Amino acid sequence: MYKALAEIIAGVIPHKMTRNRMRGVLRYGVFNAAKLRKTLKVEHDAPEHYLAVCAIAKNEGPYFREWIEWHRSLGVEMFYIYDNESTDETKSVLQPYVEQGIVTYRYWPGYRKQLAAYDDCLENYRFSSRWIAFIDLDEFIVPIKDRTITEFLKRFEQFAAVEINWLIYGSGGLTRNSREPVMQRFTCHSRPEHVLNRHVKSVVNPRRVYTMIGCHEAAKISGFAADSHGDPITRNFRDREPQQDVIRINHYAVKSREEFIEKQARGRASGRQRVVRDEYFLQYDLNDLSDSDHLTRFGQ
Repeated sequence: MYKALAEIIAGVIPHKMTRNRMRGVLRYGVFNAAKLRKTLKVEHDAPEHYLAVCAIAKNEGPYFREWIEWHRSLGVEMFYIYDNESTDETKSVLQPYVEQGIVTYRYWPGYRKQLAAYDDCLENYRFSSRWIAFIDLDEFIVPIKDRTITEFLKRFEQFAAVEINWLIYGSGGLTRNSREPVMQRFTCHSRPEHVLNRHVKSVVNPRRVYTMIGCHEAAKISGFAADSHGDPITRNFRDREPQQDVIRINHYAVKSREEFIEKQARGRASGRQRVVRDEYFLQYDLNDLSDSDHLTRFGQ
């Protein structure tokens, strides 16, 4: 009911950012929003973790180790993983991390359950982490000017959220899955200014947002979101030029042709693209520059 009402009311608001924020608040529910604001006025203990990641995944078992270890090396302390009916080795791969207290595992069945998983994460772990990043298994946060993600975030503590742009990586002409690390295999990417790189993912202060509007933005309780340069955001991400010179998200949208076909066949946790779509592969198979070209471009 909340979702339908949110779409109806938000649909008549012409300003894109206001429309999206209202959509998020209404989807969360006006009564729930008031209750949350009251809860936030009560003093709470300091968060146990500084930075956590929330993700929903379906049959991504072979990719978890690299993805977790990469983000752990850059300051992520906790991973909230929602398993959307995986039938591969996902649970066994994650089990050692669960035992170490690094992964909180939730089995999360159903169709189109991504936003429901994000809602659950915020409701249950709002006071557990100072920041929560909402990203997918094909996305790797890469700080450029800082040694770690946490070092980057220390400059943004006055903001409710930080929006980080994609840098889309293509197949590099690879057709088969060699099972080698993703970041090692795919080193060719789009031009940084490509329009698809305007998309962002958000790292949020969970005590200053109601919920996620979609997979990209958060509905804020108070304050501003910032771009990666530290400027308050006043325009929707689709209307801004992408920034990758301070921090970026490497988005391995297609990987090899074989992996792309496998992913489309098994379906996605978001509920979209359950069948092979050649136009999607062609749209995201962008190999204009190599990693070395990108580093030279930014003087590194």
